[in-house]
Amino acid sequence: MTDPTCYHCGDDCGKNRVQFDDKDFCCNGCKTVYEIFTSNGLSTFYEIEGKAGTTPNEIRQKYDFLDNQEIVKQLVEFDEDGVQVISLSIPNIHCSSCIWVLENLNKLHSAITVSQVDFPKKTIRVTFKTEDFSLKALVLLLGSIGYEPYISLEEYNKKGKKVNRSLIYKLGVAGFAFGNVMLFSFPEYFEVEEFWLDQYKSVFRWLMFAFSLPVVFYASQDYFVSAYKGIRSKLLNIDVPIALGILTLFLRSTADIIFDLGSGFFDSLTGLVFFLLLGKFFQQKTYAYLSFERDYKSYFPIAVTRLGKNGEEENIQIYNIEVGDRILIRSHEIIPVDSILIKGTAEIDYSFVTGESEPVFKESGEKLFAGGKQLSGVLEVEVLKSVSQSYLTQLWGNSVFSKDKSSQFQTLTDSIGKRFTIAVLSIATLATLFWLVFDPSLALNVFTSVLIIACPCAIALAAPFTLGNMLRIFGKHKFYLKNASVIERLSIIDTAIFDKTGTLTTNVKDTIHYEGMELTEEETALLKTTLRASNHPLSRSLYNILKSNAIMTLEEFQEHTGKGIEGKYNQHTIKVGSAAYVGENHSNSITNTTVYVSADEDVKGRFVFKNTYRDGMSQIFDELSNDLNLGILSGDNDGEKKKLEGLLPAKTKMMFDQKPEDKLEYIKKLQQKHKVLMVGDGLNDAGALAQSNVGLAVSENINVFSPACDGILDAAQLRTLPKFIKLSKQSVRIIKMSFLLSLCYNVVGLYFAVTGQLQPVIAAILMPLSSISIVVFTTLATNFVARELKNKES
Repeated sequence: MTDPTCYHCGDDCGKNRVQFDDKDFCCNGCKTVYEIFTSNGLSTFYEIEGKAGTTPNEIRQKYDFLDNQEIVKQLVEFDEDGVQVISLSIPNIHCSSCIWVLENLNKLHSAITVSQVDFPKKTIRVTFKTEDFSLKALVLLLGSIGYEPYISLEEYNKKGKKVNRSLIYKLGVAGFAFGNVMLFSFPEYFEVEEFWLDQYKSVFRWLMFAFSLPVVFYASQDYFVSAYKGIRSKLLNIDVPIALGILTLFLRSTADIIFDLGSGFFDSLTGLVFFLLLGKFFQQKTYAYLSFERDYKSYFPIAVTRLGKNGEEENIQIYNIEVGDRILIRSHEIIPVDSILIKGTAEIDYSFVTGESEPVFKESGEKLFAGGKQLSGVLEVEVLKSVSQSYLTQLWGNSVFSKDKSSQFQTLTDSIGKRFTIAVLSIATLATLFWLVFDPSLALNVFTSVLIIACPCAIALAAPFTLGNMLRIFGKHKFYLKNASVIERLSIIDTAIFDKTGTLTTNVKDTIHYEGMELTEEETALLKTTLRASNHPLSRSLYNILKSNAIMTLEEFQEHTGKGIEGKYNQHTIKVGSAAYVGENHSNSITNTTVYVSADEDVKGRFVFKNTYRDGMSQIFDELSNDLNLGILSGDNDGEKKKLEGLLPAKTKMMFDQKPEDKLEYIKKLQQKHKVLMVGDGLNDAGALAQSNVGLAVSENINVFSPACDGILDAAQLRTLPKFIKLSKQSVRIIKMSFLLSLCYNVVGLYFAVTGQLQPVIAAILMPLSSISIVVFTTLATNFVARELKNKES
C-alpha cells in the first residue's frame, strides 16, 4: 500500500499525514496554505494544474535583516506616503498556476494592492501599504505559500539601475522624420507638374530640411562620436565612412535647396539613419533577463547575525563585519567571510567555490572559508578576515574580471570597414582629380556623389541583423550569449577546454554500485527506513535506489554529523556511514565516494558513488576534435582518468588537481598561441571563463547560477555545442556574403556617381533597396542554416 500524496504539493505524506477537509497533506504547512486559498476564494488554484504547489522552505529567522530600515530603503523601488513598491526574484515560478497565485496576492492580504509577474525574468513587482504590513511580512507570506524570494547582496548594491531608452527615442525620431520626408519627396521623384505643388515646392524642401535636423544632430550623434574617437585613436572603424556619408548627404542637400539646385537627398539621409538604428536596436534586443556579470555578491546574504558580548543577537550589514566578531551561520546559509569554527559541527558544501559537491566536515577550532554553505545545524564562528579580504573575494578580485573582451576584439565589420573607408576615399579623390582636368564644373558633384552612394549602410546592417537573428535562434535553443561579438569570437576558436565536475558530469543522477554481502529483505527495509529519516544528499540518493517498500516506524534514530546514521527496530540495528563509523577497519583505498553499511554490528558491504557523465559525451568530443584541440581541467583527483580516456579522443589533454588560479594561468598560457573556449560551471571556473576568448557556463538551471561568462548553456543542450560553434562560423560567412551583395550595389551606384550621372531618384532607390535586401537576405540565410538545430532535436 503506497503512501497517499499531498493534495497541495504532491509529495508523499508518510507517517506524518495530516487530514483536513477529506484531503491528505504531508504537513501542517501545506494544510495552512490550502486553508488560506479556500477561505479567500482561491480554491480554483488546484483546478489550474494538479499538485501545482511548491513545498514551503523553512525560513525561520532568515529574513530578520529586513527589520533594518536602512536595508529596506535600498531594496524598494518606491517609498512614499505609506506605500512601497518592490521587485523580487522568485526562482520557483515555473507555470501558469504560479503566475495566477502570485498575481492574486491581494486576496491573501488586504495591504497588498497590486502584484504583477514578469515570467521570463521570474520576478514579481508588488505594491503594498506599510501601515500594518512590511517588506519582511511580504517575504514571509511568499515563503509560506512556496514562493520564497531570492534576495542577494547584488540586489542591495544595485540602487535602482536605470534603463537606457535613448536608442528607442532616436529610432522613433528617425522613423518619424523618414516617413514625413518620403511623403514630401514623392512629387520630386515623378516630376509632377501641378500648380500648387510647384508653387510650394520650396516650402516642402525646407520642411524636409527641418525634419532632417533632429536626425543629423540627435539620432545619428553616436556615429559621429564613434568616428571621432576612432580617428583620434588612429583607427578607421565602420562608423567613419557612415559619419562622412551622413555629413555629406546633409551638406550637399542643404546646398541644393539654398541655391535652388534640387531637392537634395534628405529622404536617403533620414532613411539611412533609420535603418542603421533599426539594425542596432535589433542587435541589442537580446536575452536581458539573464545576468552575465554575476559575482560573489549575487549569492551572499545582505546581512548576518552578530553576537554581542552578552550573547544578544543583532542583524548587521555584511560590510560592517569586523575581524574578531562572532556571527551565527544557520542551516543552508552561505559563509560570508573566512572564519574559525567556535561552536557546532560544520557540514560545508564548497561546490560554490570548488565545484565539488561532496560535503566537508569541520570541528571546533578549524578554519572555514568564505563561499561554503552550511548544510545542517547552527554554527557560531569568529571572523578572521573582513569581506573584502576573504579568500573568495580575493579570487574574484583578479584583474581578469575587469577585462572587456569586446573592446580587445576587432569585429569583422570594423576590419572590412577600415579597408572600405580607404577605398571610398581613394575613389572619391581620383574621380574628383579626373573631373577637375576634364570638366571642373562636375568635380564637386562627383566627390559628394561618391561619398553619398558609397556610404556603407548595407555593410553596417549585415552584421547586426545576421548576428542578432542568430542570437535569437541560439536563445530559442537555450544557448544565451552576452552580445553579438561573442558569436564572432566563437567562430575563430581553435581550442576548447572543459571543466569536469558539473560540466561533463551531472548531479541530477548518481551511478551507485553495491559491493559486499547481499542484504536480506528485512535489512533492506530497515536500511531504507533509516535513510528516510536523514536529509543528507547521499542518504537521499541511496533511499531512491533501494527497492523495498516496507517502511516501518523506527524505535530509535541517531545521526552523527560527519560520521553516519543509525536506526533500530525490533532489536535489530543498521548503521550507514564512513568505514570507521560502521566498524570496517580494513577498507580498501578507493577514489570514489563510498558509504558503508553494517547490520547488527556486522559489516555487510559498501555503496560506491561514481560520477555520471552526461549523455552523448563521446559524440560531442568526437565532433569537436575534427576542428579543435581539446582538453580537460579538473579540480578532482585522477581517479576518473581511465574512464575519461575511454570516452574521449586519444589526443585530449587531461589535467587534474587544478585550483581556480591554476585553471586561469593555464588558459592564459594557451592564449599565447591559440584562441580558447572555456566551458565550466562553478565559481572555481570563473577566472578561467573570464580569461578565455569565450567563456561558457553550463547550468542545470540558467536562472539559479552562472558565474561571470560570455554565454550560458543549458546543461541539457551541451550535446548541441558542436552545432552552435558550426553555426557561429556559418554566421560569419553569411556576413561576408552580405558584404559582397552590398558591394554590387556600391559598384552600380559608384558608376553613376563617378561618371557624374547621379540623380536623386537613383540614390533614393539604391540606398533603401540595398538596406532592405541585406536585411531580408541575412534573415532568410540565418533561418536556413539554423534548420540543422531543429533536425538535431528531432
